[in-house]
Amino acid sequence: MMLFEPVRDAFRALRVNIMRSVLTTLGIIIGVGAVIVMVAVGAGAQAQVAEIINSMGADLLYVFPGSTTSRVRLGAGSLPTLNEEDAEAIQKEILEVQVAAPYIRGWAQIISGNQNWSTAVIGVTPEYFEAREWSLDNGKSIAAEEFRGNSKVVLVGNTVAQNLFPGQDPSGSVIRIKRVPFTVAGVLQAKGYSMGGWDQDDLVIIPMAPARKKVLGERALSGRLVNGIAVKVLSPEFVSSAEKEIRELLRQRHRLRPSQENDFWIRNQVEALESRAESSRTMSLLLAAVASVSLMVGGIGIMNIMIVSVTERTREIGLRMAVGARRHDILMQFLTEAVALSMIGGLIGILLGVAGSMAFTAFGDWPAIIQPSAIAIAFTVSAAVGIFFGFYPARKASRLDPIEALRRE
Repeated sequence: MMLFEPVRDAFRALRVNIMRSVLTTLGIIIGVGAVIVMVAVGAGAQAQVAEIINSMGADLLYVFPGSTTSRVRLGAGSLPTLNEEDAEAIQKEILEVQVAAPYIRGWAQIISGNQNWSTAVIGVTPEYFEAREWSLDNGKSIAAEEFRGNSKVVLVGNTVAQNLFPGQDPSGSVIRIKRVPFTVAGVLQAKGYSMGGWDQDDLVIIPMAPARKKVLGERALSGRLVNGIAVKVLSPEFVSSAEKEIRELLRQRHRLRPSQENDFWIRNQVEALESRAESSRTMSLLLAAVASVSLMVGGIGIMNIMIVSVTERTREIGLRMAVGARRHDILMQFLTEAVALSMIGGLIGILLGVAGSMAFTAFGDWPAIIQPSAIAIAFTVSAAVGIFFGFYPARKASRLDPIEALRRE
């Protein structure tokens, strides 16, 4: 009963001036709501990065033709230095490697009936599908004999299928790639966007031989030169060691002296994506820290109003002391009022934060995942703010002299 009385008196005092109480809690409301939204957005960013890792392969390395320097430094891929023999050597000589798949890449206009679409054309070997773990939505894959026979068959990505065959199954249809007819074998399973924002489904995949001879017959990629090698290792734990061994093997195969730079470049999917995830986490923490400033401002607002309340209710405090209230009772009354203000603001802030996170997911391009731990921490912090900033006004009220308080008009 003694615990209930301060709470009852606190809510009775807060109801006297409801508008002032609401305005006092605004800082807490905004702070708690903003913290919940920012943490939810950060969690959504991390989930999105994890999804990208799964779509691109946590156990996947890409080897690209590297940079070269000739008066002017040229970027990665500027010099064709990789070939199919390099891929074969990586697969045979490095124990951690499950499969190494060379590929060539270019762009072409795809035509089907009166529809056309400009997209990436990838020429691959059979190992490419194992390296990328790429299954089909419908249709069938390209058979081994079709690779050996240089058959003109094609697998289309989801984006291409939707633009050339809206609402239809394109399997068995004929499309033209640079005026060369290809039969659609099937549609690749959707993978979404890559880390760099490239639509992984906006492509068509054809066997290496017709790609080289019929479609992408560029002089720079004559012979067995390739645009890249997709390397799938046995387990994500072997990625770093496999990367090191690939680097040493290719330097040896390309006869590079110790003083020479690599003429190839290895892209580690996990490191790049983890770097992006760390950036997202850092940004979320910074935003949450900025939002936390609102909690401090709200706490200062509560302290200010409570000091005003003590001044306005000095005579009431004197009367309570005159009829037997102890200093501890007065302190608990005003401290309870401050905590009640803060916790009410925290509850409203939680509701607004959850609603804001749901709205962010519904109307934004970024998922926001509500974290129960963030809600619990935000509510606890709001209560702590009430105690911290409410203690001084409550202590000031409890130390008033009863006689002087009764004289106050």
